[in-house]
Amino acid sequence: MKIIHVDMDQFFAAVEQRDQPELKGKPVAVGHDAERGVVSTASYEARRFGVHSAQSIQVAKRLCPQLIIVEPHYHKYKEVSEQIHGIFHDYTDLIEPLSLDEAFLDVTQNKRGVELAVDIAKEIKQRIKDTTGLTASAGVSYCKFLAKIASDWRKPDGLTVVHPDKALDFIDQLQVQKIWGVGHKTAEKMHRMGIFTGADLRRCSLQHLEHEFGKMGQVFYDFARGIDNRPVISEWERKSVSCEQTFAADISTPSVVTIELYHTVLELERRIRKNQFEGRTLTLKVKYHDFQQITRSITVDHVLRTKADILPLAKQLMHGVQFGSHPIRLIGLGVSNQKAEPFREKPRWIQLELPFKDN
Repeated sequence: MKIIHVDMDQFFAAVEQRDQPELKGKPVAVGHDAERGVVSTASYEARRFGVHSAQSIQVAKRLCPQLIIVEPHYHKYKEVSEQIHGIFHDYTDLIEPLSLDEAFLDVTQNKRGVELAVDIAKEIKQRIKDTTGLTASAGVSYCKFLAKIASDWRKPDGLTVVHPDKALDFIDQLQVQKIWGVGHKTAEKMHRMGIFTGADLRRCSLQHLEHEFGKMGQVFYDFARGIDNRPVISEWERKSVSCEQTFAADISTPSVVTIELYHTVLELERRIRKNQFEGRTLTLKVKYHDFQQITRSITVDHVLRTKADILPLAKQLMHGVQFGSHPIRLIGLGVSNQKAEPFREKPRWIQLELPFKDN
């Protein structure tokens, strides 16, 4: 296979700097400037001060007092993304979007008949620059794992090719936290095991990795050997619909929690209707004031569409959540599971670690 991963550089911030020339060369963070605001994207000028995505706006301003906060304009970012995807489709229809600003392309059989994937990557980068005024970085390889890492190798405006003959040499020098699936906690565990690079990881047996990391052990074992057989999937099927809200001040009284839960249910109902989604599993997410997070889920034997369907279940899930002495910062609700599964009356606890990406 010939796989290209295209990743826009500091996408939201770059769009704002393009449209507001006075912001060029200055530290910019896209996000809502409020007590609970979070950085969505930071310009490279801001990143030199330690500002990064998913960071509190207040922390970002302390790190960089001259930081310029710009309110996000998501409709504009979506329009630019559509322009970029139009360029992709001139070369292939095998496109797997990961977000507004990045996607995989399978150009093994491409519309232009170009033999080398690197030549297609060069053309795409130039056309994006000519069309949008923005820069993109691209990685080229024989699999998704290596193409994605390669796109981040020489940011911004980079282009890196990982040839099959050089794949193991490339992997050997990788820090393990660069490998897909290795989050902060997993990286810490690997470091305690003496695993710091791809070369260290490849010296571990499959049995040892599966013992330490469960099913992910096989993934890490394969990645360390440059093995990734996942295809580029162009047909994307929505798996869930969700919404969440972060409160201006932490909440801890039952009446306020009930009111905010009700508003969240109404927003979820609206999104379900908009997306014509049919799911049978409701998931509640609660993030506390200290950023600890829990999720609970319950599956029923009927489709969840309306407030009447969702609100009683949401209250049931919230009933066991402790918040009197542990104030709540965020409440989220989501519906998933379009296929019928056996009915489960009791909620089940799920603990998730969510990685954030900063381009």
